[in-house]
Amino acid sequence: MTSRLLQQSLGSPDYDGIRQALRDDTSTPVISVRGLEVRVSVLPLFTHDGRQAVRVSSTRPLTHTLADAENELDSASGGDVTLLVPEVDAPRELTLECRDDAGVVGSAQVTVTPQRKWSVFVVHHSHLDIGYTDPQGTVLRHHLDYLDAALRLAEETSSWPDDAKFRWSVESSMPALKWLDARPPELVEQFAARAREGVIEVTALPFQLHTEACSTEELHRQLRFTSQLKDRYGFATTSAMHTDVPGAVVGLVDALSAHGVRYLAAAHNWAGRSVPYLHGGDKLTRPFRWRAPSGNEVVVWFTDTPHGMAYMEGNTVGLTDSFELADDLLPRYLSALATRGYPYGPGTFGWQGPDAPKEPYELDVLHLRVQGAHADNAGPSIVPASIARRWNEQWAYPRLRSAANKDFFEHVEERYLDRLAVHEGDWTDWWADGLGSGARPLGYVRRAQSALRAAETLHTLAGEDATEEIDAAYDKVALFNEHTWGAANPWEDAEEAGDSGGLQWTRKSSGAYQAQDDASDLLHAATRRFAAALTRAGGEEGTGGALAAFAVFNPGTRARTDVVRAFLPRDVVGVDVPIELVDARTGRTLPHHEELVDPVDWPTRPIGRHVHAVVEDIPGYGYARLDVVPGQTQAPEPVELGPDGVIENEFYRVAYDVREGYVSSIFDKRAGRELVNGEAAAGFGQYVYDQYATAPHFNHMSGHVGAHDRTLLGDRAVGRNAVITEVQRTAVGEKLVVELRAKGVDWLRTTIEVHNGVPRVDLTYQLAKQGTSSKEAVFLAFPFAAGQATAWELTGGVGGPDVPRVPGSAEYMLPIRHWIAFEDSELTIAWATLEAPLVQLGTIHMPYAPFPPTLDQEDGTVYSWALNNIWDTNFPAQQQGETTFRYAVTSEAGTGDRRLGAAVASGLTEPFVGALIGDGPAAGRTYVSVDHPDVLVTSLGRSGDERVVRLQSLAAEPVEATVTLPGLSSARGLDVVDESVKVRLPACGVAVVRGTCA
Repeated sequence: MTSRLLQQSLGSPDYDGIRQALRDDTSTPVISVRGLEVRVSVLPLFTHDGRQAVRVSSTRPLTHTLADAENELDSASGGDVTLLVPEVDAPRELTLECRDDAGVVGSAQVTVTPQRKWSVFVVHHSHLDIGYTDPQGTVLRHHLDYLDAALRLAEETSSWPDDAKFRWSVESSMPALKWLDARPPELVEQFAARAREGVIEVTALPFQLHTEACSTEELHRQLRFTSQLKDRYGFATTSAMHTDVPGAVVGLVDALSAHGVRYLAAAHNWAGRSVPYLHGGDKLTRPFRWRAPSGNEVVVWFTDTPHGMAYMEGNTVGLTDSFELADDLLPRYLSALATRGYPYGPGTFGWQGPDAPKEPYELDVLHLRVQGAHADNAGPSIVPASIARRWNEQWAYPRLRSAANKDFFEHVEERYLDRLAVHEGDWTDWWADGLGSGARPLGYVRRAQSALRAAETLHTLAGEDATEEIDAAYDKVALFNEHTWGAANPWEDAEEAGDSGGLQWTRKSSGAYQAQDDASDLLHAATRRFAAALTRAGGEEGTGGALAAFAVFNPGTRARTDVVRAFLPRDVVGVDVPIELVDARTGRTLPHHEELVDPVDWPTRPIGRHVHAVVEDIPGYGYARLDVVPGQTQAPEPVELGPDGVIENEFYRVAYDVREGYVSSIFDKRAGRELVNGEAAAGFGQYVYDQYATAPHFNHMSGHVGAHDRTLLGDRAVGRNAVITEVQRTAVGEKLVVELRAKGVDWLRTTIEVHNGVPRVDLTYQLAKQGTSSKEAVFLAFPFAAGQATAWELTGGVGGPDVPRVPGSAEYMLPIRHWIAFEDSELTIAWATLEAPLVQLGTIHMPYAPFPPTLDQEDGTVYSWALNNIWDTNFPAQQQGETTFRYAVTSEAGTGDRRLGAAVASGLTEPFVGALIGDGPAAGRTYVSVDHPDVLVTSLGRSGDERVVRLQSLAAEPVEATVTLPGLSSARGLDVVDESVKVRLPACGVAVVRGTCA
């Protein structure tokens, strides 16, 4: 087979094909005679002496002449020529005559039209994939080498005209930070000097993140280095680059703004998986102002193509190849931008889609990215700067400027800011479905995000400054959330290049497990330090004749009643000693349940007993002391319940249908209302397994596949015929455990729990996933007897059906943080997830563009998209092993959806911490409180001698909250009254209180 046959067969044009398509789309055939074709393009090219260009191409060399009624204006010979005519300010008719040696071949009338005088900012950078093209370490070392080269090229071109000097934008700052730590002082100072001059720019994001996977605190912490660069090296970071990932969370606007970053250059790579132009993307202008609910905003340049060019835009038009190629293609590209919605037609890149109805680009200034080669992780090249130098000598317009990223934005802000459209809300990522391809490590990372907040808080309360260790752990979490999840061909297992899939995923996933270990270590240490600090502090009450005591700490904002699980070592109290738990605040004995760690069963683990108890009304960011006192008898053993599959507490009765394999009823006793939609397509908590009829191990296959119906849904199966393995009542509640067999797993175990006094139903799914490279997805269905979801948690915001979103955002799925709520006039229902962030509301969509639904819409149904294997590049080709997913459900009358959502999520993400303490501490204490019901304290930290209180608002409007810290004597920028300060938070915004406490 010839290469042409291969190209045509696979439908993937090479660069020559793409460029020829641009030539064809920007030229008009004017003469066609006996197989000869002549095409004409009127282009935005102007000479320094006031002439403009007309390009003429012919299928064989001819002499081409342009003339008006009186004079010949210009003539040239060849197959592709540029003819120059006086600049026009209105359409002008000219005559084109084409000759060969035999005489006139043909003539035609040509209309020369006024053209824009463009300013093109050529932004040279390297897209950082930490992996993909090579193993991660190799990639990062190469990027450090690129900074060496950038310094050399900056020096080499320092005497060139200013517009042509080599400039370099460090797209992702992590390599720059590593470089500054690894190079000798003289080079570091040279780098800093170039950065202060604006020749080298370090942009704000450390790497390219799946921001949907980030917690709000994590997102803010990843920008902390911006102030460090300014303090240490004297240059500010005012712009960011968001590359490859097609979307970002609304919280990114607030995070950037908080660190002085005003500009964001986004280059989305649709890679054939996305159809933004079918969901309002045609209304997304560029540039635009992206505004958060808080009122913060950034100016965004959006490299706008629905067909995948993104950050390769400048390379495609020849700016890395040669002046001649750029001279041919760049003016055509500019002409296309000015006259059509998208510069390339829908079939240009090998996949097909409807032509997008979009207005042409209206400004005469362009942000044009270029890389040293047509590849991710490509290094710097002097070619773009060389082209700019020669270009500006030859042409007056377009004016090319070799620019840093911020240069473009400063130009636009000064001239066009008031003209820019404002878009608000979340910019939902079209690639977020890839998060489901690594469900187990992702779950570990999400658990780590929660543990780190509690760990930092407890370290702070113990008087320890663990900021450095906490930041380091957050960095590991963020590295997993970095957008490169694997090699170009992730199913291969080579040692280098794009086939090193096995190596890359091993390192990537191990980072997630290490992050979770670090978070657990920090929480483990913080708990002990907190306990030691309490013990040292002592108190008047003491613990009397207690054998031991626990301080049960609530790391959530609101007071709540919940279960605590704490470990009582054998060397503190012998396992054969009967005990009781007494709430030191009330003197009341609490029922408790014990689980013995038997040395026969677990000789490798600490011996003792896990003690479970429900503790009432522990204040947010406070503790209650439980005294362990001698008991009369051992704790009661669990009571086995009947085989009817029903468990209950005072709030809910839960019934499980064993034959069908799902929860048939959750009855709210207080409201007298059923929460489950029994008529839904899937049962509540039902396992749904989809397989797709697309082949594995073909890079970017999804870019060639369109799903307009259910044809590609090869098979759908559900879990049925459960076996009850455990159903029991303990002193703290009731539990039902069932096991099912289902497609795609070796086994599936569902645990449902209700605890006495706790208005929540907890559901845990553990599955032993079978590894397969076949395309698949696992959903867990949660059909509620409710209307449309009214609110859901996003990173740095709250979404909802009436909440604005950036036009073109993904609609078929939602990547949420933890909760979704349904509210009607009688009852609010809230659902929360810990490990699995992806959901689809009301139906299950095909995972291929344009993502049609496969079921009739049911407004009250949440499909948790627990895991998938639908990608053909970058994400893992398969996943296997035991994986856990945890969910919770609650309901309440008269509580707002956002508040109840946060409350139910707190039971999953902020479990009570039981710290074993010695004699002396008070019966209870509150360390910080906030009086507004929509404001959350996310963590406590330290900064030198100051206590740091981090706040986040759920409210859709600005609010004022009173924050109280016992012992608060002063606060930075705030008046302290009775150990309290008033803080104003913007809508869905964050705030930080920094104060000194006695």
